[in-house]
Formats: sequence, C-alpha cells, structure tokens
Amino acid sequence: MKRKSEDELRRLSVELRFFEQTAETIQSRINMVNAVITDLTYASIALEGLEKEKENSELLVPIGSNSYIKAKLEDPDKIIVGMGAGVSVEKTLQEAKEIVKKRQESLEKTRLSLQQQLAQVAEKINEGREKFESLMAELREEKTSKDV
Repeated sequence: MKRKSEDELRRLSVELRFFEQTAETIQSRINMVNAVITDLTYASIALEGLEKEKENSELLVPIGSNSYIKAKLEDPDKIIVGMGAGVSVEKTLQEAKEIVKKRQESLEKTRLSLQQQLAQVAEKINEGREKFESLMAELREEKTSKDV
C-alpha cells in the first residue's frame, strides 16, 4: 500500500507542476491580451478625439516617455491603420474606428476564453492538491501506526 501511495504522490506532484506551468502560461497570455486591449482602447479614444478636430488643427502627438511633438492635422478623415505583418493601409476615420472596435471585441472573446481555461486549470490544481494532501495524511498515519 505504501509503495502505491508513494507512486501516486509522485504522479500527482508531476501533474500539479504541469498544471501550474499551464496556469502561468495562460496568465501570461491573458496579460498580453490585456495589454493589446489597453492599446486599442487608447487608439479608440484618440480616434474619437480626432472626430472633433478640424483640418490643420494643431495637435500634440505622443512619441513615448511622456514626450510629445506638435503636429498639424492635414486630413482628419485619413487614418493609417496597421493590418499586421508590417502592412499598413489608409482608411477613413469611420473605417478605422470600426477596425479597432472589431479587434477589441475579438480580443475580449479571446480574454474570456483564456479566463475560462485558467479557471478550469485552477480547479484541477485544487483537486490535485486535495488528493496530494489526503495521500500525505494517509502516509503519515501509516508511518505513525508502524512506529507505535
């Protein structure tokens, strides 16, 4: 019985490490998706702000590290949108807003799916820990009864 319990403990230990690594990977992916959603939210806010601007309006354009440059808005209805793989395309303001909105919606679905996966893995981790602790208690009882 002791040998079987020890083998089961080893198996559970390996399984728990696997699930914990899986949970870390999923959490990392959630963090990346959250970062992209945040970026898209800023883009959406910027596009909303552009709707209110007139041609040749002076703008402050962020260049990073809380630094800005002054720029004149040549045409508020022409937006360059990144399409992926280094490709960018000129779109109207409305088209750009729609593209950003669709990307946000898609990423929200991805985030929800990842959160569900993380919850399932967390449940398996909890079940595994309970089994592990139960087996450890049994082994301690066996050892205590043999020592007496």
